[in-house]
Formats: sequence, structure tokens, C-alpha cells
Amino acid sequence: MINKESIELSISNDWKEIFKEEFSENYFIELMHKLNEEFLMKTIFPSKQEIFKAFKVTPLNKLKVIIIGQDPYHGINQANGLCFSVKKGSLIPPSLKNIYKEICNDIGFSKYTHGDLTEWAKQGVLLLNTSLTVEKNSPGSHSKIGWNKFTNKIISSISIRKQNLVFILWGNHAIKKEKLINKNNHLILKGPHPSPLSAYRGFFGCNHFSKTNLFLKEKKIKEINWKIN
Repeated sequence: MINKESIELSISNDWKEIFKEEFSENYFIELMHKLNEEFLMKTIFPSKQEIFKAFKVTPLNKLKVIIIGQDPYHGINQANGLCFSVKKGSLIPPSLKNIYKEICNDIGFSKYTHGDLTEWAKQGVLLLNTSLTVEKNSPGSHSKIGWNKFTNKIISSISIRKQNLVFILWGNHAIKKEKLINKNNHLILKGPHPSPLSAYRGFFGCNHFSKTNLFLKEKKIKEINWKIN
């Protein structure tokens, strides 16, 4: 059962204040009801235990970078609760391959053997999809059940509560979230989506990974090690 109690157990303590504000909202109550129905009738990704994984692995007080994705991967044994990330043992998806390629060109790392980005998340990179669930083999299927309102609130709350964060927005879907971010307090990096359909329109060569670390270094914040061991 997905409810207030189960969610609070699945996130880091310092996110609870932000989440608490949403628990009593009608849209969120309806969202949880819808999810519980969907899990009973269909195959939904990620697992119930991993829906809010991004908020467990990356505590609010360690937050440095936010990468915004769209919705989880919709194939078996892929989604693990972090945007652009897949479980170890899964094939690396095309968009993530292009992300790795850009890191190699930008910073120089060249060997990536899996697609689990948990190491980034543990360093303070919030890997946030705007929809946190999806039906099997049906991309975008949960984009209109309430997740967008919830994740917009998360992004807005982060922007207000924190200083000197880097928001990385790839593709038009993510770029629409720019209006939720105070650009005077944070660095916003925008570019095309890393999908093979658009990566050659400016994602390759965007240098967002080195630009992120340069900004963090200037603010005397520990940089992100983009290498995946």
C-alpha cells in the first residue's frame, strides 16, 4: 500500500517537511489512490519501494545538482527510481549512452560498464523524473495522474529553500521547469535532450558536467565525481 506512512519510511528525514505539505492536498490523495489501483491491475515501474528512491539516496541537506528527466524507463528490470538510470545488469539505454559520451568528451572519463547512477545521487545529484511511475511498455502513461503537480512543487520548494544549486534541464519538457527556479540564486544549464533524436542538436558539446563542477568549485562546494565505478 502506498500511503503517507509508507512514503515517509522511504525518504530521507529532511525531505519530510516538503512532502508533508502535499499529503493533505486533494490531488496527492487522488494520486496515491490511483497508484494503488494501478499496481493491483497492471505492471508499474519502478517498484513501490523505489518510487521515491531519489529522495532517499539524496538527502536535501546534501543537495548540489538537480537533473530533471521525464518518466521512468518502461521495460522490465530497467527503472530504479532515478532519472536516466537503470538497474545494474540492464542494457545501457541510448540516452544514457549519449550522456556518458558527453562526459567522456567533456571531462575525459571513458569506461562505463553499467547504467546505475546511484553513485551520482549519493554525492548530491537529485535525479528527478517529473513523473515518478509508468505503466509497462507505455511511456508517458502516468504523466497526467498528478505527478507533474507534485514534482513542480518539489522543484519550486528546492529553489526557495536552497542556494547555489545547479539545475540541469535537457529537452523541452525539462526546460519548461525553468520558470520554477530562481535564476538569481542558482545556476541553470539548458540544452537538447540526450536522446539519439536530438543529441546532435547541441547536447553534444554542451559541457554541462565541467560547467557544473566549475560553478561548485567557485562556490567552495565539493565537486561531483561523474565517473561511475
